[in-house]
Amino acid sequence: MAAFLQWRRFVFFDKELLKEPAPEREREFRCPGDAAFSVCTSGRGSLVLGDIEGNIWFLTRTLQFSSFQAYKLRVTHLFQLKQHSILVSVGEDEPGINPLVKVWNLEKRDGSGNPLCTRIFSAIPGNKPTEVSCLTVHENLNHMAIGFTDGSVVLKKGDITRDRHSKTDVIAEGTYPITGLGFQQSGKQTHLFVVTTENVKSYNVSVKDFPAMELDNHGCSLHCSALCDPSQDNQLIVAGDDCVYLYQPDERGPCFAFEGQKQIVHWYRGYLIIVSKDKKSSKTDFVSGNGQSSEKQILTIYDLDNKFIAYTAAFDDIVDVLAEWGSLYVLSSDRKISILQEKDTQTKLEMLFKKNLFVMAINLAKSQHLDNDGLAEIFRQYGDHLYVKGDHDGAIQQYIRTIGKLEPSYVIRKFLDAQRIHNLTAYLQALHRQSLANEDHTTLLLNCYTKLKDSSKLEEFIKTSESEVHFDIETAIKVLRQAGYFNHAVYLADKHFHHEWYLKIQLEDIKNYQQALHYIGKLPFDQAERNMKKYGKTLMHHVPNETTELLKILCTDYRPSNEPLPEREPGSKYEYKANSEEFIPIFANNSRELKLFLEHMIQVQDNSPQGVYDTLLELRLQDWAHEENVKAKKQLQEDAMSLLKSGLFKTVFDKALVLCQMHNFKDGVLYLYEQGRLYQQIMHYHMQNNEYAKVIETCERYGEQEACLWEQALGYFARKEEDCKEYIMSVLRHIDRNNLMPPLLVVQTLAHNSTATLSVIKDYLVNKLQQESDHIAEDERRIKQYREETKKIREEIEDLETSAKTFQKSKCSMCNSPLELPSVHFLCGHSFHQHCFESYAEHDSECPTCMPENHKVMDMIRAQEQKQDLHDKFQHQLKCAKDGFSVIADYFGRGVFNKLTLITDPFPGRAATTNIDAGLQRDLLMHSKGTA
Repeated sequence: MAAFLQWRRFVFFDKELLKEPAPEREREFRCPGDAAFSVCTSGRGSLVLGDIEGNIWFLTRTLQFSSFQAYKLRVTHLFQLKQHSILVSVGEDEPGINPLVKVWNLEKRDGSGNPLCTRIFSAIPGNKPTEVSCLTVHENLNHMAIGFTDGSVVLKKGDITRDRHSKTDVIAEGTYPITGLGFQQSGKQTHLFVVTTENVKSYNVSVKDFPAMELDNHGCSLHCSALCDPSQDNQLIVAGDDCVYLYQPDERGPCFAFEGQKQIVHWYRGYLIIVSKDKKSSKTDFVSGNGQSSEKQILTIYDLDNKFIAYTAAFDDIVDVLAEWGSLYVLSSDRKISILQEKDTQTKLEMLFKKNLFVMAINLAKSQHLDNDGLAEIFRQYGDHLYVKGDHDGAIQQYIRTIGKLEPSYVIRKFLDAQRIHNLTAYLQALHRQSLANEDHTTLLLNCYTKLKDSSKLEEFIKTSESEVHFDIETAIKVLRQAGYFNHAVYLADKHFHHEWYLKIQLEDIKNYQQALHYIGKLPFDQAERNMKKYGKTLMHHVPNETTELLKILCTDYRPSNEPLPEREPGSKYEYKANSEEFIPIFANNSRELKLFLEHMIQVQDNSPQGVYDTLLELRLQDWAHEENVKAKKQLQEDAMSLLKSGLFKTVFDKALVLCQMHNFKDGVLYLYEQGRLYQQIMHYHMQNNEYAKVIETCERYGEQEACLWEQALGYFARKEEDCKEYIMSVLRHIDRNNLMPPLLVVQTLAHNSTATLSVIKDYLVNKLQQESDHIAEDERRIKQYREETKKIREEIEDLETSAKTFQKSKCSMCNSPLELPSVHFLCGHSFHQHCFESYAEHDSECPTCMPENHKVMDMIRAQEQKQDLHDKFQHQLKCAKDGFSVIADYFGRGVFNKLTLITDPFPGRAATTNIDAGLQRDLLMHSKGTA
């Protein structure tokens, strides 16, 4: 059976007869004239016909005919260039064998309104008369080939529209008639195909001497060769009676077994058009190929790429098949024209779909350059067809081809059945390869791998290079972790730098704490710091030593462990250093490692955060409190004290004090009290611990800063029921020596102690009474002295008032120079030069020499008068008030009892005044006690 009989046949063309234009639309169109058409061509918007009377006819799309007389006898050949308005014709103007070639410019007109003939020349090669069998012209207008029945080929090179620049060569001389010619341009090389009834050759006309290559040893009849379009690489088609051959300039191409005697061959838009007879005819009948015949002719349109017959139909007496205006026009000898209109692509596809010819539909769509959306729809329908038939493997392959156009959920829903999970896996893999998968698709694919137990595919999927990753990494890690593929999840997290997922899986699932810690050590500083804060407690619990070492590095001079050590200039600061205080909570329940860490930090960093020192102090105090070994305890005590004495706790004094008190660290508590000038707290501490000697020592050491310490000490010992005679006597001696308390207050304080007898304060009281006696004696002596001086002064005053005063002073009391008149004399016995007196005296009536002493006396008199008035008033208010203590508090607030300070030299009467003040204070004290 012939090969073409196995090809499927379709009706992809619609046939109809050409009708007359309106208004006679129902009548069939017939070409005008009576002469038979001898040759046809088409192009540039017209069908061009030549008849046996020498006329050339032009038929436009609107079915308007025009013609002109081109030859006197007949037209034998026409060639219309597709890219230029140039028509080349061959015909006869006189009887005999003398064919003429005329070149017509269809855009220009001569005087008669006909196309302009730009060139005429004889077609006979040399002087040998022979008939022209075929004609072809290159689209570049630089090559024309004319074939003859005697086997000769004339090549015209140069501008074919002009005689001047044209050159003629005879490139072939043979015995077989030329039945086909065609030019093929390959880059800069131009080849000419020459077909005879017995062979096929190609000539390189771009090279001198036109080298020839015989391509085949059999040819074809006239009109049975044509050139393909670029979609078939411009190959030459030669249609023999048994086969159709395709040729390149240097080789024969594919062959198609199409039987039947071929009469006409054309190429149209990727289709091969063959007109053949039902009965075979001799190949030598090439001349009569255009003659009239009553036999039926079969017009067949082949799609060589997709291997099907697009159309086939029987016609009567076909003259030629022309292609123009996107359709085929079949001219018959009865002057009628049939139109073959190709169906649109969608219609053809639907015809194929109805017959379930999806593969053919796909190939057709590709050859018709259908867009991607259209192709995807075909693939979908093909996939649905295969799915219904049960061919799931084939269906999934078609669905894969729809990726990017078809919603993935459409396919996924079909293959969710466990029996089809491998098909779903293939689809999801393709979806990821095209980077169109979302998180759900990644999750589903990984679940498919885990359900299939396909570890190799799973590893292949996750171990792709980073540039080929087509899935969401985090989603893949989650799914793998959930499915128990921890090692795969860790690999993925490590490869794609998902540090938190890597650590989470290592610590929570694999429990590989060493590896997790090593991984953190390779991270950049920021990430290492963040992850140590997050996972530090877990790591400290399982690998405390290694974790502590990493923290030491992180808080001092961190660099990733997989990076080389950078060169550092001497004295340069650390580039990356974490805050050590922030990592202290990590060491919960790991006090030993915490202590090592903190001690390391204070050694390498002088400016460590305060929290480091606070925590280290607390740890040392804890160790000291729990240590039982005496020697070790002493060392721990020294360490704690050295830390306290470092001066680092000034800003957190209260916190350090609380820590020492919590652990009952005596030395530290006392040291901090002393640093804080809390002397009373030191005293109270010793009192609470009944350390009598320490109480006395504290008073002696800090009594000058706070005199009340001695009073507190006396009160402390007075409240003790134990025998504290020695300590009380020591306190009383100091109180007595510094006159810190009134004796009455001392007696009242010691009255609370039932064990304190009179013998304890005997010496104190005797000493006090003796002092009082001495003061009284001194006061009496001064009173006597003052009385004598007063009596003497009164006598002097009386003497001055009753008797004359003789001034016998010979020298000035100021400058000690002999007195000269005028001079100034005072009753006190001092004399002055007048100019000296005026220079130094403040008042005219006061002696400059006696004036300072007089002012002192007057100030003392005024102070005594004021104080006497206040004393009387105070005594009166105190006696009349119901609450005497409030009166005393009021006078204290007004500063009445403040010691009077005179900026003068000591005066003999000062002691008596002091005694008076002391007596007043004693009276006040006794009165307040009585009223209380």
